[in-house]
Amino acid sequence: MAEPVIHVIDDDEAMRESLDYLLDAASLAVRTYESADEFVKNLQTLEPGCIVTDVRMPGMNGLELVRLLAERRVKHPVIVITGHGDIALAVEAMRAGAVNFLEKPFEEETFLGAIRSALAEESRLQEDQAEKQRLAAVFEALSPRERDVLEGVIEGKMNKVIAYELGISPRTVEVYRANMMSKTGARGLSELVRMVMSARA
Repeated sequence: MAEPVIHVIDDDEAMRESLDYLLDAASLAVRTYESADEFVKNLQTLEPGCIVTDVRMPGMNGLELVRLLAERRVKHPVIVITGHGDIALAVEAMRAGAVNFLEKPFEEETFLGAIRSALAEESRLQEDQAEKQRLAAVFEALSPRERDVLEGVIEGKMNKVIAYELGISPRTVEVYRANMMSKTGARGLSELVRMVMSARA
């Protein structure tokens, strides 16, 4: 997995340099942007990690950025940093999808703690996405008839009902079910249903 990058967006050059130095000293990779508009231009090549944005900036502000990232389904956790007068905006950004907000001036350890928490969340999301893709591939590998039986199973239908609807014998349904359990590695019906729900989430 690539080293996570902390993307820092702030129109205040002194703040950018300060956070760059702090993150670098903590052995964290960092990339800085002087505006949300500049950051958005780089979305296509955005490295995994988290985003730190000031809430009040010329052009697109931090709240608008959080909303844009949600619209574009960018999964990076976002931390909003705010001046005292912008708490309402920061709270609105949290409602729009930011994971945290920090009021300036903040302690270095408070900031680094928020970063580490966001990176842990980002790592978990990546793992969840990888597992979702793995499960989708597992279910894609089922035969069309096995998938038909699977749909009946997750709807809670009995074997004889599935058999009747598909025009096959209950014994054949049992064979398909056994094949599904073997191919998916599910140890029981409840686990199979959870796997299907995870793949479709």
